[in-house]
Amino acid sequence: MMDDGMLSQDEIDALLNVGSDDHEENIDQVLTSIEEDTIGEIGNISFGSSATTLSTLLGQKVEITTPKVSIVSRSEIDATFNFEHVCVSVQYVDGFSGDNLFVIKTKDAAVIADIMLGGTGENPESELNEIHLSAVQEAMNQMMGTAATSMSTVFEKKIDISPPKIETKTMDELEKTDSLGDTESLVKVAFQLKVGDLVDSKIMQVIPLPFAKEMANELLEMSQAKQEVSETKTVVDKKEPVKIEERPMRQMEKKVQQSTQFIGQPVYTENAQVEKAVLSEFPNVQLEQQEQRNLDMLLDIPLRVTVELGRTKRTVKDILGLTSGSIVELDKLAGEPVDILVNEKLIAKGEVVVIDENFGVRITDIMNQSERIMNLK
Repeated sequence: MMDDGMLSQDEIDALLNVGSDDHEENIDQVLTSIEEDTIGEIGNISFGSSATTLSTLLGQKVEITTPKVSIVSRSEIDATFNFEHVCVSVQYVDGFSGDNLFVIKTKDAAVIADIMLGGTGENPESELNEIHLSAVQEAMNQMMGTAATSMSTVFEKKIDISPPKIETKTMDELEKTDSLGDTESLVKVAFQLKVGDLVDSKIMQVIPLPFAKEMANELLEMSQAKQEVSETKTVVDKKEPVKIEERPMRQMEKKVQQSTQFIGQPVYTENAQVEKAVLSEFPNVQLEQQEQRNLDMLLDIPLRVTVELGRTKRTVKDILGLTSGSIVELDKLAGEPVDILVNEKLIAKGEVVVIDENFGVRITDIMNQSERIMNLK
């Protein structure tokens, strides 16, 4: 430093260079506009199909709007999700390797769980117990399975996920675990979720930034490659066809082909005498003893015979409510014939009898042998 208190040029340059390395390290941690749009499009395609799946499960009209993509740091994550929520952790196990987190408000999760368990969703439980969380987990499992199928189509490769896991930890606790990777920056993809007149809220996806960039860049590279192939094909199609003179050897091959009668081609001649073909008679084939034994072995194949009293359908809520002494009503009347199944294929009907101390069944109606064989296929 000079005596007059002024900074030298070297000292000014040194001050200006402070933190430049840190800036260079963080440049690649920011999403470009095209990467942001691509991530949004991936979410739009995958969750568009998931909305149909959720609508089928709930029997309600489900809408998921175009997502909004933004960046959130680990230090801001707890403040970003400062409402009561449920987290669902999903891990990609095939096609991609990475984790992401889905965040849904607790009251919205309660509505979905109530409908899944046979309720109307209008007055859900205020607190979620293990049964409610299992119902939400199953809904997300179905949705993410559909999303993975859609992504497989987009990326033209098999993409699969592990079963989603419900996380009851706070975002601050999750931030300290491996659920969100070890990167400082995270990508938040926010969707507007509507379920009939019951839910009008947000569901958010949180993805580690490197994983989000990997998916976006792979899709962009695929699109670029397809565009180049399309442009090349267009240029080739516009070219005029080139006439190529036949070589002498090719001309020789044509003459040989024209003068050759191929096996199987009809030959027409004038005044030809036509005689009726006489076919030799084949003697009756007798199976050898060993072959007969092999055929007999088929008759010794064991088959599972089942007698079915009846069937019924119940909701998950009804099944969970079963206790010792509960009565399950079947779809058949008392005294009606029971079904006799072989390898789960219906072949006969009968009535239940008692033989000594064991139950038995007396066949009252049965298919003929050919129908039974065809039914066992």
